[in-house]
Amino acid sequence: MSERTQGLFIGGAWVEPDGGHYEVVNPATEEVVGLAPEASTRQVHEAADAAREAFASWSRTKPEERAAILDRAADLMARDAEENVVLAQAETGATTGTARGMQVAVGSSRFRRYARGALEPVEQALPPQINEAGPMGRAGVFGAVAVRRPVGVVTCITSYNNPWANPAGKIAPALAMGNTVVVKPAPQDPLSVFAMARALEEAGVPAGVVNVVTGTSAAVGEAAVDSPEVDMVSFTGSTAVGQRIGEVCGRALKRQLMELGGKGAALVLDDADLDSAVMGIGTTFSFYSGQICTAPTRVLAQRGIYEQLIEKLTGYLAFMKVGDPTVPGTVVGPVISAAHRDRVEAYVELGKKEGARVVAGGARPDMERGFYVAPTLLADCTNDMRVVREEIFGPVVVVVPFDDEEEGVALANDSDYGLLDYVWSGDVARAFRIAARLRAGGVGVNTIGRNMEAPFGGFKKSGVGRDVGSYALHAYSETQAVVWPG
Repeated sequence: MSERTQGLFIGGAWVEPDGGHYEVVNPATEEVVGLAPEASTRQVHEAADAAREAFASWSRTKPEERAAILDRAADLMARDAEENVVLAQAETGATTGTARGMQVAVGSSRFRRYARGALEPVEQALPPQINEAGPMGRAGVFGAVAVRRPVGVVTCITSYNNPWANPAGKIAPALAMGNTVVVKPAPQDPLSVFAMARALEEAGVPAGVVNVVTGTSAAVGEAAVDSPEVDMVSFTGSTAVGQRIGEVCGRALKRQLMELGGKGAALVLDDADLDSAVMGIGTTFSFYSGQICTAPTRVLAQRGIYEQLIEKLTGYLAFMKVGDPTVPGTVVGPVISAAHRDRVEAYVELGKKEGARVVAGGARPDMERGFYVAPTLLADCTNDMRVVREEIFGPVVVVVPFDDEEEGVALANDSDYGLLDYVWSGDVARAFRIAARLRAGGVGVNTIGRNMEAPFGGFKKSGVGRDVGSYALHAYSETQAVVWPG
């Protein structure tokens, strides 16, 4: 296979795909980046079998050995950072700053973090218990310890918006805990994940511990979920797909970690620093061109500052340069595909029909090629509009006015989603009081920033389970109780 034609990675070997190859397209230029492999169902099951076989020995390796491999992998990803940035940018259409700082750099730093994570204690001593004599045996003092053990074979199904940070956030903690993995990347940009696999191979990961299978067919993902050798599925993607995966996992009682959709509410109160709020909300337009589930896409603005906030957001949009992501100064690149561009544009048209006012954007940028969407601001929205209730996953912000704190909280919680919400207020005590009432897995108070040791995950239809930091190590483990007589 040539450098631009990728094979599957199964059982420590690079394998020709049964289904041939398909084109990976640069969303900015519409040129072919490379050819990705189309796996068969048989090959996906072979990958799961290889992971099962490798689990017996990998799960018994010393934590120090796992840590050393993850550390070496991080070194190799950093060594090849510029090459990896070029690839990530070509696959995703991310701006250079995003590809370098938020994709590739975060990917390698997560391997570094979980190299340390492999060394974290897995035992928790429990208080001794005094038992009287009875049907269960003699009287005595019983000691106990709770120990986290690896789950087994984990299927990692990753999202297209970040082919470095998202897979790294699954693979690294899973390996640190002694699991083996079958990775099924998003079909739009899988080449970066194969680059990650090559770094792990060079770092000395044993054969079968990491396997990567790809394909455009739904059957590839289905086989990676329903293989009898798979013990757990970790999925990042849409709620609709997550629900289907959950049904399959439920039948076999497989463990799940689901990071699904979001429609983040940003409550901007009348005492807020509006410039800070606008900077945070504006990331919806620029960061991955709005293709991120944590974005503050649903702005709830108190009436006292409603018009002023819209005015400031409109002014912010004037600096949003749309264009070639490789050119310095570009803020908004393309979305991932022509189909997704059409979907986002259809939502904007729907918003108009529903009665939203288009303050900015709303028309396709005048670009010769590429899948570009104009950053769009929709005002005068109501909570029953589909553009307010459904995840658009593009550079579109909707603004809904509210009168008082009670109404703002009610509007924020009136959603199927509950991933990340945000509160902007000059009164921090007020903001924390509101945060406690929001039905979301995380709340940003006067910031969109994240603490990368804090648990990440959603309420309601935004997911099941928590990861990031040490919480990811817990997510990829089972808890075993060991009891003995004193």
